[in-house]
Amino acid sequence: MYKYYRFNVTKNYKIMSVLKKYEIMILLTEEFNDSELKTWVFNYAKNLRKFNVCDISVISRGKHNLAYSINNRVKGNYIQLNFSSMPKYINNFSNILKMDSQVLRFLVFNK
Repeated sequence: MYKYYRFNVTKNYKIMSVLKKYEIMILLTEEFNDSELKTWVFNYAKNLRKFNVCDISVISRGKHNLAYSINNRVKGNYIQLNFSSMPKYINNFSNILKMDSQVLRFLVFNK
């Protein structure tokens, strides 16, 4: 049911000591088919790599009905991203997601 993708990026040990684990749940519009969704996720993962992110794993949670309409939409695709990053880059990730018109909602968790 869930689709799981994993990206590994090796980093040096000095950076690894200041990295924290994060999880981002992203709610995307329902217009994506499987290949478009995969492309969107891979592009976002490439953006994450620019900020020294490592251990990126992506889980597609599928298309679900929303509890309430968001921007006149009643269904959405749920994506879960797990990664390790320096805390100072989290605002940059959030800003990238805010600018994307396909993103309905997102939430960042500190693991």
